[in-house]
Amino acid sequence: MELTETIDSLNKQLRDLYGVDTVSGLPIWRIVWSETQFEKRLTNFTDGGIELLYPEIRELPKYRQWIQEKYVLEQLVVVPAINLNELGGAKVSYEPKYVYMDKGMNYAPPCIEVSQFIIDTIYAAMGKSSLAKYKDSNERPDEREVRLQRIERELFGNETEVGDALAHGEGVGFTTSKILESDKVH
Repeated sequence: MELTETIDSLNKQLRDLYGVDTVSGLPIWRIVWSETQFEKRLTNFTDGGIELLYPEIRELPKYRQWIQEKYVLEQLVVVPAINLNELGGAKVSYEPKYVYMDKGMNYAPPCIEVSQFIIDTIYAAMGKSSLAKYKDSNERPDEREVRLQRIERELFGNETEVGDALAHGEGVGFTTSKILESDKVH
């Protein structure tokens, strides 16, 4: 799947919707590519894997070892005092909140609707706002249904009864019972 908007455009929309940090001027939310993110961290090893006598601050990949070739929604947060040394004294840091991928953990392109839904859900869970604005809309019912189906596809992928049964270890019993039911009908 291809991007429908540029990352710069999506990040500008996030900055306009959710603002910037008043001290650093950095946007509160941003979308980044997992392969290009690095951070300064306290480590006991060199890039070649040799253990150091004393830990040192080195620039290391932030996501590459866990999240390959996907976009990540990050939030700017204050680094707790206990972790300041670990992050080289950085007072704020971008932390991952959502990885844009389908149910099969494959690449999915980011879009503003999914980003807003994730951010608003996080804020609602923190008690900072409510999701009530999603109840009312000027859309026609058919337009609303199409929009909600698109967001659901982006968030949950292609879920089926068989796929759910397999995911919960009930695949054989589920499909066998379905086959038996269909035999009774014929």
